[in-house]
Amino acid sequence: MPARATDARRAAVLGSPIAHSLSPVLHRAAYDELGLTDWSYDRFDVDEAALPGFVDGLGPEWAGLSLTMPLKRAVIPLLDAVSDTAASVEAVNTVVLTDDGRRLGDNTDIPGMVAALRERGIEQVDSAAVLGAGATASSALAALARICTGEVVAYVRSADRAAEMRQWGERLGIQVRTADWADAADALRAPLVVATTPAGTTDALAAAVPERPATLFDVLYEPWPTALAARWSAYGGAVVGGLDLLVHQAVLQVEQMTGCAPAPVEVMRKAGEHALESR
Repeated sequence: MPARATDARRAAVLGSPIAHSLSPVLHRAAYDELGLTDWSYDRFDVDEAALPGFVDGLGPEWAGLSLTMPLKRAVIPLLDAVSDTAASVEAVNTVVLTDDGRRLGDNTDIPGMVAALRERGIEQVDSAAVLGAGATASSALAALARICTGEVVAYVRSADRAAEMRQWGERLGIQVRTADWADAADALRAPLVVATTPAGTTDALAAAVPERPATLFDVLYEPWPTALAARWSAYGGAVVGGLDLLVHQAVLQVEQMTGCAPAPVEVMRKAGEHALESR
């Protein structure tokens, strides 16, 4: 049951650290466009230890929460139900608080990735490469399970990470082969390359971008463009960025929390772009 869109309601993003989050900019822009003048969206620095108390203290005016690291797994025991999408990667980034007091967990990162790719005309690929093996990489595999018909090669730094990625592949029903990070330049020839690593990690790969690259999905949005994304664009390849992902996952959150659909994608994107330019 969606939150009521007519009463004064609250929502927020939680995480630690959280000061950098663009979520308030995106959600507030959506509220303004949708005419939800009595809605507010804030940010709170909350770590794993403080999360149970924060959630238990929420009143009936609360409609939902966005969750970032390190809370996406820690919140699961506090919920009444978790969507299949969130359960598939053991990560919740969205909590909808219903009128009857239930806490419903979902993961909008995965469909957000699919929507960001679809926006650029990427509906299906026959193979893909993933750079990295962290939490975002598992979400990338879940998204690729929806659009990739063949093998995904994950480039990782350790045998333990390689084993984790293969296990995620088995769990998500997608064929995953792992390769050593030393060979990561080979990834750049794939029809779709998903870079999930922290800032600076892929900079050294920029020199290895092929003359006719296909599509790069780089999940970073700050700093932007990354060295890899800049070289990719210069060579005429298609680039999907972290802001695209952030906007599309936030669109789904707004729709779930407010019950108003469709959320204003372009308004939210422009608000995010303006906020980044102002930093």
